Amino acid sequence: MASSLRQVLVHLDATRALADRLAVARKVAKQHGAALAALYAATPLFVELPYAPELGPTLAADLVALDEERRGGAKKMFDMAMAEAGPAATWSQTNEVPVLSAFAQQALFADLLVLGQHQDDDPASRAVPPDFVASVLSASGRPAIVVPFVGWKGPVGDTIAIAWKETPEAARAVHAALPLLRRAAKVHVLSWGDEGGATIGGHALDLDGYLQLHGVVATWHRGGPEPGNIADLLLSRVSDLGADLLVMGCYGHGRAREWVLGGASRTVLQSMTLPVLMAH
Repeated sequence: MASSLRQVLVHLDATRALADRLAVARKVAKQHGAALAALYAATPLFVELPYAPELGPTLAADLVALDEERRGGAKKMFDMAMAEAGPAATWSQTNEVPVLSAFAQQALFADLLVLGQHQDDDPASRAVPPDFVASVLSASGRPAIVVPFVGWKGPVGDTIAIAWKETPEAARAVHAALPLLRRAAKVHVLSWGDEGGATIGGHALDLDGYLQLHGVVATWHRGGPEPGNIADLLLSRVSDLGADLLVMGCYGHGRAREWVLGGASRTVLQSMTLPVLMAH
């Protein structure tokens, strides 16, 4: 049986979505009696500038001051959240560049990560790479709940939808989500296309039996042939079901030291309006 959650790690930055991300992390930690750690990891502003000696030390000092102001604002918001009822959290920070390295290293010691959806129109989001979520999943091998930048005020894990396909990524996501699935009031499984599994004589294993062995009873929704707009359709169906958490694999491949997302994963991360638990 999958172990329960004992350590949750949430990524902090200076974006507007920080408060909701931290609130989701506290909800999950409270539900599972887990320890909560917060790591502030944002790329220093001077890294974005091309090397130019004529810029001088004054501009560099101004950028350092702005970085400190942003970090101080995040720490103030963190302290305000900790003053409210709920689980406490530890605070840590890093100036390491790239920020992915330090966060992925700390992620190795967490059962679950809480990350934020990238928001292009927030100036502070430039301090976090657009592919941060996918890269952390790939580099750490740990599952993560990604919180939409539009915010999330509702419960997390009361009604869970699983996007199922017989792939290692989807199986890892389901396994990682078992502590949440066992607590859920409703679990829905959405699938499209022919599973096309191995021909097995006698008793074959499947997801429904696997979930039942873990005390999870799911309602299945089989949608027929897989459509081209699978990600948009998935998000629409999840909304119709009133789900407050989507569980799915994160698909992609590494190329030239970059993590390149598959179409469905990319669309979900761009268009999500509810928390999504992803694993690669």
